Amino acid sequence: MARREYPVKHGVKVFGTTGENSWFVPVSARDKDWNLSLGHTWQVRRSNFDTMMLKEAEARGTTIMRGTATKPLVADDGSVRGVTVRWSDGKSEDIETQVVIDCSGQATFLANQRVTGPKYLGNYDKQVAFFSQTTGAVRGSGTSGEDAKDNTVIFYAKKFHWSWFIPLDKDVVSIGMVTPNANFLAKKQTPEEFFRNEYYDINPKLRECVPQMNLVEKVHVIPNYSYQVRGFCGKGFICIGDAHRFIDPIFSFGVSVTMREAEFAAPLVREYLEGKNRNGKNPFHEHQIFCEKAIDNLEDMIDLFWEQPFAFATFVYHRYPDELTDAFSSRIYPTERQPSPAILAFRKLLKRTREYDKDDYSVPIGSRYHPERAAIWEPNSPVDTTEQWMGAR
Repeated sequence: MARREYPVKHGVKVFGTTGENSWFVPVSARDKDWNLSLGHTWQVRRSNFDTMMLKEAEARGTTIMRGTATKPLVADDGSVRGVTVRWSDGKSEDIETQVVIDCSGQATFLANQRVTGPKYLGNYDKQVAFFSQTTGAVRGSGTSGEDAKDNTVIFYAKKFHWSWFIPLDKDVVSIGMVTPNANFLAKKQTPEEFFRNEYYDINPKLRECVPQMNLVEKVHVIPNYSYQVRGFCGKGFICIGDAHRFIDPIFSFGVSVTMREAEFAAPLVREYLEGKNRNGKNPFHEHQIFCEKAIDNLEDMIDLFWEQPFAFATFVYHRYPDELTDAFSSRIYPTERQPSPAILAFRKLLKRTREYDKDDYSVPIGSRYHPERAAIWEPNSPVDTTEQWMGAR
C-alpha cells in the first residue's frame, strides 16, 4: 500500500469538558540545529505496521522462528542465556542466546518470570479502556493544520475520564474511552452495553463526531494498565517499551517510545555481542537510567495534564509550545535537551523533584509507586501476589 493511501496526520486536537474549547499540538521535526518545523505523518494500522517491520527484518537477514516463549533460561549467576520455546506442534525447545530482548509489551514476559526487579502498579491502574471501530464518523474538513480531516482527536471529561477518535483509513475510525473500573463494575453491563451507554457522556462534542456507532468489530476491554518494572536490564537481557513500563495511554506514546528505546538499545546489544561491557551485574545500566529519565519526563507531563488541565493548556498554547511539541513528538531523552523548561515547570507545579538513587531509578514519587501497596511481585516475598493481580485483570 502506498503512503498516500494512509490517512495523513497533521497533529492532535484536544477538546475540553464542554466540547467548545480546544488546543492543538502539531506534528513537527527538529533539524540538526534544533530548529522546529511543521510536518505531517501517517496513520498505519498496527497489523500492517508490524508486517512491514517483520518483512524489513527478514530482508536484513533476520531468521523468523514462530513459537511461544514459555520461560527464560537463567544461568547460576542470574544472567539470562536464552528461552524455552513451544512450537506450533506442541513440542518445546531450549534456544541458547547471548542476549534476550523482551518486546512482549504488556505481557511483560521477563518481569512475570521474575527475571527483572519487582513490578509495581501505578496510579492509573484503576482505570479501564473500552474501544472498537466504527464507520460513518464525521471528520475534520481541512487539508492541513488542526482541522485536517484525518487528525487524531482526544475528548477530555474530567480526571481519569477521556475518549479518543483516530481515523484508521478512509472509512473506519477507532473510537474508545477510558473510565474508572468501578464505574463499569457498578453498572453490571456487558462491555458493549457499557461502551454504548457511556461513550457520549464523556464529551458533548462526541455526538457531532460519531452520530451513530456503526461498530465493525467487537468492543475490546483493557483494564489495569499502569505499571513499572524495576531492574529491566541486566546481564543477557533488555526489556523494551511496554515490557518494562506503561503510564497512561492518553497521548499514545507506547509505539514511539518502544521504537526509540529499540533504536538506542541496538548499538549496545551489538557491542555486547562483540564481547564489550560484559563485566558487572548490569552491563546495560546506563541505558536503563537513560530510558527511565525519559519516561519520567512523560509521566510529569501526563500527571500535570490530569492534576491541573488549565495550567497544562496554558503551557501548551502560550508559555512552552515548542518544548511541549517536542514532548508530544517523543523527543524526551536526555540527549534531546530534556528535561526542558516546560517539564521543569511541571515538576514545580506538582511539587516534585527527580533524584536518582544508586539503583538508577528516581526516588519513588508521583503516580507510579505506592509504598502502602505490595508490588505485583517482590523477590523472595513470602506471598505471591502475581496470581491475585492477574485475576483482578
